[in-house]
This record gives sequence, C-alpha cells and structure tokens, in this order.
Amino acid sequence: DAKLATDLHDKLALGKMAKVQFDHIEPLLDRINALGVDPALAMQPFVASFDDFHAKTAPRDWLEGLIKAYVGDQLAADFYTEIAAFLDAGTRKLIVDSLDDAGHANFVVARVTQAIEDDPRVAGRLALWGRRLMGEALSQAQRVAVERDSLAALLAGGVDRPGLDLAALTRMFTRLTEGHAQRMETLGLAS
Repeated sequence: DAKLATDLHDKLALGKMAKVQFDHIEPLLDRINALGVDPALAMQPFVASFDDFHAKTAPRDWLEGLIKAYVGDQLAADFYTEIAAFLDAGTRKLIVDSLDDAGHANFVVARVTQAIEDDPRVAGRLALWGRRLMGEALSQAQRVAVERDSLAALLAGGVDRPGLDLAALTRMFTRLTEGHAQRMETLGLAS
C-alpha cells in the first residue's frame, strides 16, 4: 500500500501500522506451533485464494489502495471473527486480539473522506471499486469455505459441537455484507 502513497508522511504512517500488524503474527505462530503444526504448512492451502484476490484487485492509485486495505482488512477481520466463534475460548481470544486495526481504519477514513471533499467526482469510482472488492472477497471466502474440508467441518459442526446450517451460513455472509455497507457509508461511499 505504501508504494502508492502520495507523500512520505503517509508512507511512514502505513509503516507504523504495518509494524503493529506484524507484532500480532508472533502469538498466532506460537499457537499454531503449540498445536504441533508447521505454520507455513497450515497457511499453504490458503495462499492461492489470497494470491487470486490480490491479482484480481490490484489498485490503480493511492485511493484505491487505501480502500482495498480498509475493505479487505475489515472484511477479513469480520470473517475471522465469525470463524473464531467455533474455536476454543483461548484460540478465539487470540484471533480476535490479533485483529486490532492499529489505527488503519481512522487513517483510511480521514484520507478518503478528504479526497472526496477535495474532488467529489472520485466518490463514484471509489464506490464501484469498493463494491468490486467486496464481491471478490466474498467469492474468495466462499471458495475457501468450500475447498477446505477442515473449515467446512468447523462450520458444519460435528457430534462434539453445533455448526451452521445453510440458513445460518447465509446469515453469516449477510453480516459480512452489512459490515461492508457500514464501512462504505463511513467513507461516504455508496455500497
């Protein structure tokens, strides 16, 4: 994201936020290792989906990059929070704690709303971009949920715990969509 920044102040701000995000990784890696799993092997099945998302949603400019970071990070946080509800309390807390936005949301909202105030014409283009990001993110989330047996089993439940039926799964994706609509409204964009 920083490579598209328009000035050094914004690059530095993004660097500080990235550091906070990277600091969240260590406890997650520790937890995966404690489960006896190599973190790289645990993450490998999801790499193609993330790479596909990024390939299909490369921002053309700074504002698109900001919105992608904001929409993408927040949608991922919403999705991980939904999934974490099916995990043990300790793992759930670890995941939720790792999702702190490090001030990224406030930074993006300030930059985007200022850009719209400076040139209201950008709002339409950015709203379309936000909708495109949401569509692609939902597509990838559904792809991951369907392709990963372990995730499907987590969502569907088993003899030891309840899961989601089709209606509950639909409600989960509705909540993700509603969260996106609220964020777009915060940015001053139509969802």
